[in-house]
Amino acid sequence: MTLELRLLAWTVVLGIVQLLLTAMATTAQNGLAWSAGARDEERPPQGIAARLRRAQSNLMETFPFFAAAILAAHIAGREGAMTAWGAQIYFWGRMVYLPLYAAGVPWLRSIVWAVSMLGLVLVLLAVLLP
Repeated sequence: MTLELRLLAWTVVLGIVQLLLTAMATTAQNGLAWSAGARDEERPPQGIAARLRRAQSNLMETFPFFAAAILAAHIAGREGAMTAWGAQIYFWGRMVYLPLYAAGVPWLRSIVWAVSMLGLVLVLLAVLLP
């Protein structure tokens, strides 16, 4: 398995971890009875639970593009140094982004997001450029 496909798989793991962290934080905030119930009464998350949910949502906004780019590079046989660097930059950027967002760190979080997007662009360029 190529590095790019491994990082794609690890990004799926990161998404699952973010889903679980968000669920745990929301349950801690609202109680187990609410989480196990029908949740007819909407309770918007607050604090860290809200930040974890937004970080998870942010990953879900970019992940389909990352997955498509990695799979396109693999299918087209365009994997190489640029896709390897791009996949690593995207993955590690997303890894750093989560604790920064959870901690409520401004500016640096946005810079890390931009760096992760640079990784995605590198993968796309490797696919699109001759």
